[in-house]
Amino acid sequence: MESWFDFDKRIFKHFSYLLMLQLIPLFIISSYLINEINPHLFTKQMVYYVIAGMAFFVSAFIPWRHIIWWFVPIFYIGNLGLLMAVEVIGKTILGARRWIEIPGVGVTIQPSEFIKVSVIMMLGYLVSINPPSEKGYGLFNFIKLSIVIIIPFLLIAKEPDLGTALVLLITGYGILFVIGINWKIWTAIIIVLGLFAPVLYGQLKPYQKKRVSDFMGKPSYHVRQALIAIGSGGLEGQSKENATQTQLKFLPVSSTDFIFAYLGERFGFKGMITVIVLYMLLIFNLLYISAKYASDYLIKAFASGLAFLIFVYMGVNIYMVIGLAPVVGLPLPLFSHGGTSFIIFAVIFGILQNLIAFKDYSRYNTDSKVSMISKDLP
Repeated sequence: MESWFDFDKRIFKHFSYLLMLQLIPLFIISSYLINEINPHLFTKQMVYYVIAGMAFFVSAFIPWRHIIWWFVPIFYIGNLGLLMAVEVIGKTILGARRWIEIPGVGVTIQPSEFIKVSVIMMLGYLVSINPPSEKGYGLFNFIKLSIVIIIPFLLIAKEPDLGTALVLLITGYGILFVIGINWKIWTAIIIVLGLFAPVLYGQLKPYQKKRVSDFMGKPSYHVRQALIAIGSGGLEGQSKENATQTQLKFLPVSSTDFIFAYLGERFGFKGMITVIVLYMLLIFNLLYISAKYASDYLIKAFASGLAFLIFVYMGVNIYMVIGLAPVVGLPLPLFSHGGTSFIIFAVIFGILQNLIAFKDYSRYNTDSKVSMISKDLP
């Protein structure tokens, strides 16, 4: 049997350090901007960094390949239970019932954030015990995996939180696309969505339809102020004193959903392009990891799932800020001020690092339990 020290040493030996180094520039730029907007929020952000760092290391040191066979189903079902509980005991804020308040503490949790982790884990687990054929999964397996995605999607959309629901939907099916689904199935889905798009639009709530109509017509107040901020930044950006859109509070939620607009106001077009390039390099590295360990479906699911999460969050947020997408409450990932989303990303990164560290360890036996015995041991 190997000691805990050997376990620790093995993790640090196989960490993907490049993946972690790619996050540092995003943290530095984000912290700098948040400190300028509000020093109090900067202090809170530092607390979030510490909590997220702890969450990362805890999740990185849990022997996932040893416990995944029983932990993942329980974790997934438990998260579904929390989403259902929101309907009964959830706390309503600004007309949306999305949070559950922990009695006696006064702290609220948002189950829709945690379900992202459990869906990625569940898909990775199911695919790993039943890998696709060379032509990809057929209809039966596609339906079975779709159920894992569709149930939480419907529960979150009902809250209502269509933005988070769509992120989950795109991420889940993005994972399946990378894993491998027969092309005929994708073709059928595209045709059906095209035919039923008007019906789906009719199911939207009035405020959601207004967001779409604002996007198609005159930009909303938020978007107009964001465009003014970006335009005033020009190529090089403005000094803090001259960044009047943010400093004089014309730009709403400048530290969260619209922080990209303040980035444009302060550092101009060059600053915005720099951050976009940092994101794209991070996403390409995650997809590279997914392709590099193509035979390890746990790594493949987590790496591709994380890549899609970051891509969808980044894409929707930036398009929303510049008026090319309806305004939804999606932050710029790993950049906007906030705690829950940041911690969730830290947990996913930690699990991925653990899976990479133990990629050479066999996890197969007769009852699908995970063995921590190295393949190279006699």
